[in-house]
Amino acid sequence: MTLADIPADVLARAAKVRLAVFDVDGTLTDGRLWYAEDGHETKVFHVHDGLGLKRLMANGVQVAIISARISHPVALRAEELDIAHVYQGQGDKRACLNQLLEALALAPDEVAFVGDDLPDLPPMRSAGLAIAVANAHPWVAEQAHWRTSLAGGMGAAREVADMILVAQGKDAAEREHWK
Repeated sequence: MTLADIPADVLARAAKVRLAVFDVDGTLTDGRLWYAEDGHETKVFHVHDGLGLKRLMANGVQVAIISARISHPVALRAEELDIAHVYQGQGDKRACLNQLLEALALAPDEVAFVGDDLPDLPPMRSAGLAIAVANAHPWVAEQAHWRTSLAGGMGAAREVADMILVAQGKDAAEREHWK
């Protein structure tokens, strides 16, 4: 991804981001719910997305998860990635986002919200940068400032992370880090 691949208005918004917030089902996963015979839920997360979230945090961008559902696999994945801000069971994602912004002393234009479906619209409207994954519901996609080329659970979060790092001029340091 290069600067030429990203619209100038999106780059300007992404340059201000100090907090990237992600929905889970349909955004960090492909949206399918898997249940074992005994009723336990499993989820599949893409390793590229995980590294992208870790690279955001390593470059000074905080990461949060806000999900309407409660899922033990989400808690495990967040712990594995050292994501400190994890909010599950949130019926009002915008209220949760507003509380998080207040706690972190951040302005709305310093947050990116990444989602895929209708419950994500209110926090997307509050965020300085609203991002829809490629497989987002059309009503969500039309409200987004930017849309990933990859689907939720298939590298979309990594694409978001890379775009933010490019917009903030941190991509060169990242490339150097991995030489």
